Amino acid sequence: MSVLKGILKDSAEYYKRVEKEINAKLSSLPRGSVKSRKISGKTYYYLQFRKGKKVVQKYLGKAAPLELSKQLKERRNLEEQLKKVKDSAKMLKKINK
Repeated sequence: MSVLKGILKDSAEYYKRVEKEINAKLSSLPRGSVKSRKISGKTYYYLQFRKGKKVVQKYLGKAAPLELSKQLKERRNLEEQLKKVKDSAKMLKKINK
């Protein structure tokens, strides 16, 4: 039984460590999404995100922001991973009781 408890403890520590790593990566990535608007036949790009209850749009320019889009996609993937890690840690906590 002590072997099983050791494994559960190691797993819980692993999920805590992974959660910290993901949160550190998330803090360096931008939030929101890229929105485009057509004005007078020209396309303009904006970064749209929430700041409290307000929706803020930051002008990005006329060129498609490929690097920013890549970073936003990476953020969404990391947020999905974080959700899975939190669910797994929660399940381990229930098992360990």
